[in-house]
Amino acid sequence: MLGQAFKDLAESLQLDNLEDIDKKFTSITKRLNTSYWDSNSEEDHGYKIGSIGRHTAIKGISDMDMLFILPDHIYSKYNYEGNGQKELLKAVKAEIKKRYPNTIIRGDGQVVVVSFSNYEVEVCPAFEEADASYTYPDSNDGGKWKKTDPLPEIGESEYMIENTNHNFKYVCQMVRAWKNHIGFKMGGLLIDTLVYKFFNKYPACETATFDDYLSLFKDLFSYLKGLDKEQKYWNALGSNQHVYNKDGIFVKKAKEAYDKIIDLDEDSENVYEVLQEVFGKNIPISETIQKSAENRYAVALYTDKQQFIEDIFPVDIRFSLKIDCEVKQNGFRETLLRSLIKQRKPLLINKELTFFITKNEIEEKLLPYAIYWKVRNRGPEAIKRNMLRGEIVSGNETKIERTSFKGGHYVECYIIHNGVCVARDSIDVPITMDIYVR
Repeated sequence: MLGQAFKDLAESLQLDNLEDIDKKFTSITKRLNTSYWDSNSEEDHGYKIGSIGRHTAIKGISDMDMLFILPDHIYSKYNYEGNGQKELLKAVKAEIKKRYPNTIIRGDGQVVVVSFSNYEVEVCPAFEEADASYTYPDSNDGGKWKKTDPLPEIGESEYMIENTNHNFKYVCQMVRAWKNHIGFKMGGLLIDTLVYKFFNKYPACETATFDDYLSLFKDLFSYLKGLDKEQKYWNALGSNQHVYNKDGIFVKKAKEAYDKIIDLDEDSENVYEVLQEVFGKNIPISETIQKSAENRYAVALYTDKQQFIEDIFPVDIRFSLKIDCEVKQNGFRETLLRSLIKQRKPLLINKELTFFITKNEIEEKLLPYAIYWKVRNRGPEAIKRNMLRGEIVSGNETKIERTSFKGGHYVECYIIHNGVCVARDSIDVPITMDIYVR
Protein backbone atom coordinates (compact mmCIF):
# COMPACT_ATOMS: atom_id res chain seq x y z
CA MET A 1 0.00 0.00 0.00
CA LEU A 2 1.23 3.49 -0.87
CA GLY A 3 0.19 4.78 2.55
CA GLN A 4 2.51 2.27 4.17
CA ALA A 5 5.38 3.50 1.98
CA PHE A 6 4.88 7.06 3.23
CA LYS A 7 4.62 5.80 6.78
CA ASP A 8 7.90 3.90 6.35
CA LEU A 9 9.49 7.06 4.95
CA ALA A 10 8.34 9.07 7.96
CA GLU A 11 9.73 6.48 10.36
CA SER A 12 13.07 6.36 8.53
CA LEU A 13 13.54 10.12 8.93
CA GLN A 14 13.34 10.29 12.72
CA LEU A 15 16.47 11.34 14.61
CA ASP A 16 18.56 8.44 15.86
CA ASN A 17 21.20 10.42 17.78
CA LEU A 18 19.04 12.69 19.91
CA GLU A 19 20.38 11.19 23.14
CA ASP A 20 23.94 12.13 22.18
CA ILE A 21 22.86 15.60 21.04
CA ASP A 22 21.09 16.11 24.38
CA LYS A 23 24.27 15.15 26.23
CA LYS A 24 26.33 17.66 24.30
CA PHE A 25 23.69 20.34 24.86
CA THR A 26 23.58 19.81 28.64
CA SER A 27 27.37 19.64 28.82
CA ILE A 28 27.85 22.96 27.00
CA THR A 29 25.02 24.56 28.98
CA LYS A 30 26.59 23.47 32.27
CA ARG A 31 30.01 24.80 31.25
CA LEU A 32 28.62 28.21 30.27
CA ASN A 33 26.46 28.41 33.40
CA THR A 34 29.62 27.77 35.44
CA SER A 35 31.46 30.47 33.52
CA TYR A 36 28.81 33.17 33.45
CA TRP A 37 26.16 32.43 36.09
CA ASP A 38 28.14 30.72 38.90
CA SER A 39 25.83 27.73 38.53
CA ASN A 40 26.14 24.03 37.69
CA SER A 41 22.75 23.82 36.00
CA GLU A 42 22.54 21.72 32.84
CA GLU A 43 19.29 23.40 31.75
CA ASP A 44 19.09 27.04 32.87
CA HIS A 45 19.74 29.72 30.23
CA GLY A 46 20.13 27.20 27.39
CA TYR A 47 17.61 26.55 24.61
CA LYS A 48 17.65 24.11 21.73
CA ILE A 49 16.44 26.10 18.75
CA GLY A 50 16.45 25.55 14.98
CA SER A 51 14.85 22.47 13.48
CA ILE A 52 15.69 20.32 16.52
CA GLY A 53 13.91 22.82 18.75
CA ARG A 54 10.95 22.89 16.35
CA HIS A 55 10.92 19.05 16.22
CA THR A 56 11.21 19.00 12.42
CA ALA A 57 14.82 17.82 12.12
CA ILE A 58 15.56 14.54 10.36
CA LYS A 59 18.07 11.74 10.68
CA GLY A 60 21.50 12.84 9.49
CA ILE A 61 21.18 16.47 10.61
CA SER A 62 24.64 17.99 10.72
CA ASP A 63 24.06 20.84 13.15
CA MET A 64 22.25 21.55 16.39
CA ASP A 65 21.47 25.21 17.06
CA MET A 66 21.41 26.38 20.65
CA LEU A 67 20.86 29.74 22.32
CA PHE A 68 22.62 30.55 25.56
CA ILE A 69 21.47 33.58 27.55
CA LEU A 70 24.25 35.69 29.07
CA PRO A 71 23.95 38.19 31.95
CA ASP A 72 23.29 41.81 30.96
CA HIS A 73 26.63 43.04 32.31
CA ILE A 74 28.39 40.94 29.65
CA TYR A 75 26.59 42.96 26.99
CA SER A 76 27.86 46.17 28.57
CA LYS A 77 31.40 44.78 28.54
CA TYR A 78 31.41 44.03 24.83
CA ASN A 79 29.14 46.79 23.51
CA TYR A 80 31.78 49.06 22.03
CA GLU A 81 32.98 50.17 18.61
CA GLY A 82 35.72 48.06 17.09
CA ASN A 83 33.89 44.71 16.87
CA GLY A 84 33.19 43.86 20.48
CA GLN A 85 30.91 41.19 19.00
CA LYS A 86 33.95 39.30 17.71
CA GLU A 87 35.61 39.51 21.12
CA LEU A 88 32.45 38.17 22.78
CA LEU A 89 32.44 35.14 20.49
CA LYS A 90 36.13 34.58 21.25
CA ALA A 91 35.41 34.72 24.98
CA VAL A 92 32.54 32.21 24.74
CA LYS A 93 34.72 29.96 22.59
CA ALA A 94 37.43 30.02 25.27
CA GLU A 95 34.95 29.00 27.96
CA ILE A 96 33.61 26.06 25.90
CA LYS A 97 37.20 25.05 25.17
CA LYS A 98 37.66 24.42 28.90
CA ARG A 99 35.13 21.59 28.59
CA TYR A 100 36.31 20.29 25.21
CA PRO A 101 40.05 21.08 25.01
CA ASN A 102 40.71 18.59 22.20
CA THR A 103 37.68 19.47 20.06
CA ILE A 104 37.77 21.82 17.08
CA ILE A 105 35.90 24.98 18.10
CA ARG A 106 35.69 28.08 15.92
CA GLY A 107 33.87 31.37 15.71
CA ASP A 108 31.66 31.70 12.65
CA GLY A 109 30.29 35.21 12.36
CA GLN A 110 27.31 34.91 14.70
CA VAL A 111 27.93 31.65 16.58
CA VAL A 112 30.57 29.49 18.17
CA VAL A 113 30.78 26.16 16.33
CA VAL A 114 31.74 23.04 18.28
CA SER A 115 32.61 20.19 15.87
CA PHE A 116 31.73 16.71 17.08
CA SER A 117 31.74 13.56 14.98
CA ASN A 118 29.06 13.79 12.24
CA TYR A 119 27.46 16.98 13.57
CA GLU A 120 28.24 20.40 14.95
CA VAL A 121 26.71 22.40 17.78
CA GLU A 122 26.29 26.07 16.89
CA VAL A 123 26.16 28.10 20.10
CA CYS A 124 24.59 31.54 19.79
CA PRO A 125 25.31 33.72 22.87
CA ALA A 126 22.46 36.14 23.42
CA PHE A 127 20.87 38.66 25.77
CA GLU A 128 17.20 38.65 26.72
CA GLU A 129 15.16 41.75 25.94
CA ALA A 130 12.06 43.07 27.73
CA ASP A 131 9.81 41.83 24.90
CA ALA A 132 11.24 38.27 25.29
CA SER A 133 13.24 38.52 22.06
CA TYR A 134 17.03 38.14 22.09
CA THR A 135 19.97 40.26 21.00
CA TYR A 136 22.97 38.38 19.63
CA PRO A 137 26.39 39.34 18.19
CA ASP A 138 27.21 39.48 14.49
CA SER A 139 30.95 39.93 13.99
CA ASN A 140 30.72 40.33 10.20
CA ASP A 141 31.49 43.65 8.51
CA GLY A 142 32.99 45.29 11.57
CA GLY A 143 30.47 44.01 14.08
CA LYS A 144 26.86 44.78 15.02
CA TRP A 145 24.01 43.49 17.20
CA LYS A 146 21.00 41.66 15.77
CA LYS A 147 17.72 40.37 17.17
CA THR A 148 16.12 36.95 16.98
CA ASP A 149 12.91 35.47 18.34
CA PRO A 150 13.05 31.66 18.08
CA LEU A 151 10.86 30.62 21.01
CA PRO A 152 7.52 31.66 19.42
CA GLU A 153 8.60 29.65 16.35
CA ILE A 154 9.08 26.59 18.54
CA GLY A 155 5.74 27.16 20.25
CA GLU A 156 3.87 27.53 16.95
CA SER A 157 5.55 24.43 15.53
CA GLU A 158 4.59 22.40 18.61
CA TYR A 159 1.02 23.68 18.29
CA MET A 160 0.87 22.69 14.62
CA ILE A 161 2.29 19.23 15.29
CA GLU A 162 -0.31 18.57 17.98
CA ASN A 163 -3.23 19.97 16.01
CA THR A 164 -2.44 18.25 12.70
CA ASN A 165 -1.97 14.78 14.18
CA HIS A 166 1.80 15.14 13.47
CA ASN A 167 1.20 15.81 9.77
CA PHE A 168 2.97 19.17 10.02
CA LYS A 169 6.06 17.45 11.42
CA TYR A 170 6.06 14.63 8.87
CA VAL A 171 5.57 16.93 5.89
CA CYS A 172 8.34 19.27 7.06
CA GLN A 173 10.61 16.25 7.42
CA MET A 174 9.71 14.86 3.99
CA VAL A 175 10.41 18.23 2.38
CA ARG A 176 13.87 18.04 3.98
CA ALA A 177 14.29 14.53 2.56
CA TRP A 178 13.34 15.85 -0.89
CA LYS A 179 15.79 18.75 -0.56
CA ASN A 180 18.61 16.46 0.56
CA HIS A 181 17.97 13.90 -2.16
CA ILE A 182 17.70 16.37 -5.03
CA GLY A 183 20.61 18.35 -3.62
CA PHE A 184 19.71 22.01 -3.28
CA LYS A 185 20.04 24.49 -0.44
CA MET A 186 16.87 25.48 1.43
CA GLY A 187 16.96 26.60 5.05
CA GLY A 188 15.06 24.69 7.69
CA LEU A 189 13.14 27.72 8.96
CA LEU A 190 12.08 28.54 5.40
CA ILE A 191 10.86 24.96 4.94
CA ASP A 192 8.85 25.01 8.17
CA THR A 193 7.44 28.46 7.41
CA LEU A 194 6.25 27.54 3.91
CA VAL A 195 4.77 24.23 5.08
CA TYR A 196 3.02 26.18 7.86
CA LYS A 197 1.54 28.56 5.28
CA PHE A 198 0.54 25.61 3.12
CA PHE A 199 -1.43 24.01 5.97
CA ASN A 200 -3.14 27.32 6.61
CA LYS A 201 -4.14 27.49 2.95
CA TYR A 202 -5.20 23.83 2.79
CA PRO A 203 -6.74 23.12 6.23
CA ALA A 204 -8.19 19.81 5.02
CA CYS A 205 -4.62 18.46 5.03
CA GLU A 206 -4.51 18.76 8.81
CA THR A 207 -6.49 15.51 9.14
CA ALA A 208 -4.71 13.64 6.33
CA THR A 209 -3.57 10.06 6.75
CA PHE A 210 -0.56 8.52 5.05
CA ASP A 211 -2.97 7.17 2.41
CA ASP A 212 -3.61 10.81 1.44
CA TYR A 213 0.04 11.86 1.16
CA LEU A 214 0.38 11.50 -2.61
CA SER A 215 -2.51 13.92 -3.09
CA LEU A 216 -1.16 16.14 -0.31
CA PHE A 217 2.24 16.44 -1.98
CA LYS A 218 0.65 17.23 -5.33
CA ASP A 219 -1.01 20.18 -3.59
CA LEU A 220 2.16 21.12 -1.71
CA PHE A 221 4.43 21.10 -4.77
CA SER A 222 1.76 23.00 -6.69
CA TYR A 223 1.76 25.60 -3.91
CA LEU A 224 5.56 25.86 -3.80
CA LYS A 225 6.02 26.11 -7.56
CA GLY A 226 3.50 28.95 -7.63
CA LEU A 227 5.51 31.12 -5.25
CA ASP A 228 7.55 34.05 -6.50
CA LYS A 229 11.18 32.94 -6.71
CA GLU A 230 12.21 36.62 -6.59
CA GLN A 231 10.47 37.21 -3.24
CA LYS A 232 13.16 38.29 -0.78
CA TYR A 233 11.68 36.96 2.45
CA TRP A 234 8.68 35.43 4.21
CA ASN A 235 7.45 36.05 7.76
CA ALA A 236 8.39 33.10 9.93
CA LEU A 237 5.80 31.01 11.72
CA GLY A 238 5.21 32.22 15.25
CA SER A 239 7.71 35.08 15.34
CA ASN A 240 7.03 36.87 12.02
CA GLN A 241 10.74 37.61 11.74
CA HIS A 242 12.06 37.67 8.19
CA VAL A 243 13.16 34.35 6.64
CA TYR A 244 15.26 35.22 3.64
CA ASN A 245 15.21 33.48 0.27
CA LYS A 246 18.51 33.96 -1.54
CA ASP A 247 17.97 32.30 -4.91
CA GLY A 248 14.45 30.86 -5.08
CA ILE A 249 15.77 27.60 -6.50
CA PHE A 250 13.19 25.64 -4.50
CA VAL A 251 10.47 27.04 -6.81
CA LYS A 252 12.07 25.43 -9.86
CA LYS A 253 12.72 22.18 -7.99
CA ALA A 254 9.10 22.08 -6.76
CA LYS A 255 7.87 22.39 -10.36
CA GLU A 256 10.10 19.49 -11.38
CA ALA A 257 8.74 17.38 -8.51
CA TYR A 258 5.16 18.37 -9.32
CA ASP A 259 5.59 17.41 -12.97
CA LYS A 260 6.91 14.00 -11.91
CA ILE A 261 4.00 13.11 -9.61
CA ILE A 262 0.96 14.97 -10.93
CA ASP A 263 -0.29 12.07 -13.09
CA LEU A 264 0.45 9.36 -10.53
CA ASP A 265 -2.05 7.43 -8.49
CA GLU A 266 -1.67 4.42 -6.24
CA ASP A 267 -2.22 2.04 -9.17
CA SER A 268 0.38 3.63 -11.45
CA GLU A 269 2.94 1.03 -12.48
CA ASN A 270 5.90 3.29 -11.71
CA VAL A 271 4.56 5.15 -8.68
CA TYR A 272 7.17 3.83 -6.23
CA GLU A 273 10.09 4.42 -8.58
CA VAL A 274 8.98 8.01 -9.24
CA LEU A 275 8.54 8.69 -5.53
CA GLN A 276 12.08 7.41 -4.99
CA GLU A 277 13.24 9.92 -7.61
CA VAL A 278 11.61 12.65 -5.52
CA PHE A 279 12.25 11.59 -1.92
CA GLY A 280 15.13 9.13 -2.15
CA LYS A 281 15.63 5.45 -1.48
CA ASN A 282 13.81 5.48 1.87
CA ILE A 283 10.56 5.19 -0.11
CA PRO A 284 10.35 1.40 -0.27
CA ILE A 285 9.73 -0.32 -3.60
CA SER A 286 6.72 -2.64 -3.39
CA GLU A 287 7.52 -6.34 -3.30
CA THR A 288 5.64 -7.06 -6.55
CA ILE A 289 7.55 -4.42 -8.50
CA GLN A 290 10.86 -5.49 -7.00
CA LYS A 291 10.33 -9.10 -8.05
CA SER A 292 9.35 -8.00 -11.55
CA ALA A 293 12.55 -5.96 -11.84
CA GLU A 294 14.63 -8.86 -10.58
CA ASN A 295 13.11 -11.14 -13.22
CA ARG A 296 13.76 -8.65 -16.03
CA TYR A 297 17.30 -7.78 -15.06
CA ALA A 298 18.42 -10.72 -12.96
CA VAL A 299 21.97 -10.77 -14.29
CA ALA A 300 22.36 -6.99 -14.11
CA LEU A 301 21.05 -6.79 -10.55
CA TYR A 302 23.33 -9.63 -9.53
CA THR A 303 26.36 -7.68 -10.70
CA ASP A 304 25.10 -4.17 -9.94
CA LYS A 305 27.59 -2.38 -7.70
CA GLN A 306 25.69 0.87 -7.34
CA GLN A 307 26.29 2.72 -4.08
CA PHE A 308 24.20 5.43 -2.44
CA ILE A 309 25.67 8.37 -0.60
CA GLU A 310 23.01 7.97 2.13
CA ASP A 311 24.51 4.57 2.98
CA ILE A 312 28.02 5.98 3.35
CA PHE A 313 27.52 9.38 5.00
CA PRO A 314 24.67 11.20 6.70
CA VAL A 315 23.18 13.70 4.24
CA ASP A 316 22.26 17.25 5.27
CA ILE A 317 22.47 19.68 2.36
CA ARG A 318 23.50 23.05 3.76
CA PHE A 319 25.73 24.47 1.04
CA SER A 320 25.45 25.08 -2.69
CA LEU A 321 27.38 23.00 -5.22
CA LYS A 322 27.31 23.21 -9.01
CA ILE A 323 29.09 21.01 -11.54
CA ASP A 324 29.41 21.14 -15.32
CA CYS A 325 31.28 19.21 -17.98
CA GLU A 326 33.58 20.21 -20.80
CA VAL A 327 33.07 18.17 -23.98
CA LYS A 328 36.16 17.62 -26.14
CA GLN A 329 37.17 15.62 -29.18
CA ASN A 330 40.77 15.10 -30.30
CA GLY A 331 41.86 17.46 -27.56
CA PHE A 332 39.75 20.40 -28.74
CA ARG A 333 36.94 21.86 -26.65
CA GLU A 334 33.54 21.69 -28.31
CA THR A 335 31.09 22.97 -25.68
CA LEU A 336 29.84 22.59 -22.12
CA LEU A 337 27.52 19.67 -21.46
CA ARG A 338 24.80 21.77 -19.81
CA SER A 339 24.75 24.02 -22.91
CA LEU A 340 24.48 20.94 -25.12
CA ILE A 341 21.54 19.64 -23.08
CA LYS A 342 19.84 23.05 -23.06
CA GLN A 343 20.12 23.22 -26.85
CA ARG A 344 18.84 19.63 -27.10
CA LYS A 345 21.80 18.59 -29.17
CA PRO A 346 22.96 14.95 -29.07
CA LEU A 347 26.06 13.86 -27.20
CA LEU A 348 27.90 11.41 -29.44
CA ILE A 349 30.36 8.64 -28.66
CA ASN A 350 34.15 9.05 -28.58
CA LYS A 351 33.99 12.37 -26.70
CA GLU A 352 36.28 13.23 -23.83
CA LEU A 353 34.36 14.60 -20.85
CA THR A 354 35.95 16.65 -18.09
CA PHE A 355 33.55 17.11 -15.19
CA PHE A 356 34.43 20.01 -12.92
CA ILE A 357 33.06 22.08 -10.04
CA THR A 358 31.86 25.57 -10.96
CA LYS A 359 30.62 26.60 -7.50
CA ASN A 360 31.52 25.17 -4.11
CA GLU A 361 30.09 27.29 -1.30
CA ILE A 362 31.86 25.40 1.47
CA GLU A 363 35.21 26.23 -0.13
CA GLU A 364 34.21 29.90 -0.11
CA LYS A 365 33.69 29.59 3.65
CA LEU A 366 37.22 28.20 4.05
CA LEU A 367 35.98 25.01 5.70
CA PRO A 368 37.73 21.64 5.24
CA TYR A 369 36.04 19.19 2.89
CA ALA A 370 36.48 16.11 0.72
CA ILE A 371 35.09 15.45 -2.77
CA TYR A 372 33.43 12.24 -3.96
CA TRP A 373 32.11 11.33 -7.42
CA LYS A 374 29.65 8.79 -8.79
CA VAL A 375 29.21 7.74 -12.42
CA ARG A 376 26.04 5.79 -13.20
CA ASN A 377 25.25 4.17 -16.56
CA ARG A 378 21.69 3.21 -17.44
CA GLY A 379 19.86 1.47 -20.23
CA PRO A 380 19.90 -1.89 -22.07
CA GLU A 381 23.42 -1.44 -23.43
CA ALA A 382 24.86 -0.78 -19.98
CA ILE A 383 23.10 -3.90 -18.68
CA LYS A 384 24.25 -5.99 -21.65
CA ARG A 385 27.86 -4.92 -21.16
CA ASN A 386 27.65 -5.29 -17.37
CA MET A 387 28.82 -1.68 -17.11
CA LEU A 388 26.22 -0.05 -14.86
CA ARG A 389 28.92 1.30 -12.55
CA GLY A 390 27.61 3.51 -9.72
CA GLU A 391 30.43 3.20 -7.19
CA ILE A 392 31.15 6.29 -5.09
CA VAL A 393 34.85 7.19 -5.08
CA SER A 394 36.94 9.98 -3.61
CA GLY A 395 38.44 12.48 -6.01
CA ASN A 396 39.29 16.10 -6.62
CA GLU A 397 37.82 19.11 -8.42
CA THR A 398 37.81 17.42 -11.84
CA LYS A 399 36.95 13.98 -13.20
CA ILE A 400 37.86 12.86 -16.73
CA GLU A 401 35.72 10.26 -18.53
CA ARG A 402 34.89 9.25 -22.10
CA THR A 403 31.64 8.44 -23.89
CA SER A 404 31.39 4.93 -25.25
CA PHE A 405 27.81 3.80 -25.88
CA LYS A 406 24.25 5.04 -25.86
CA GLY A 407 22.14 5.41 -22.73
CA GLY A 408 20.71 7.95 -20.31
CA HIS A 409 23.49 8.23 -17.73
CA TYR A 410 24.42 10.69 -15.01
CA VAL A 411 27.31 11.89 -12.85
CA GLU A 412 27.01 13.09 -9.25
CA CYS A 413 29.42 15.01 -7.06
CA TYR A 414 29.33 15.16 -3.26
CA ILE A 415 31.02 17.47 -0.75
CA ILE A 416 31.79 15.89 2.64
CA HIS A 417 32.45 18.05 5.71
CA ASN A 418 32.93 16.65 9.21
CA GLY A 419 31.73 13.22 8.05
CA VAL A 420 28.48 14.57 6.55
CA CYS A 421 27.45 15.12 2.93
CA VAL A 422 26.62 18.83 3.04
CA ALA A 423 26.40 19.56 -0.72
CA ARG A 424 25.64 17.57 -3.86
CA ASP A 425 24.90 18.11 -7.52
CA SER A 426 24.29 15.92 -10.54
CA ILE A 427 24.35 16.27 -14.30
CA ASP A 428 22.66 14.10 -16.89
CA VAL A 429 24.83 12.62 -19.62
CA PRO A 430 22.20 11.75 -22.22
CA ILE A 431 21.99 9.48 -25.23
CA THR A 432 25.50 8.10 -25.48
CA MET A 433 27.96 6.62 -23.23
CA ASP A 434 29.44 4.28 -20.88
CA ILE A 435 32.02 6.21 -19.01
CA TYR A 436 35.29 4.71 -17.99
CA VAL A 437 38.11 6.23 -16.02
CA ARG A 438 41.28 6.86 -17.99
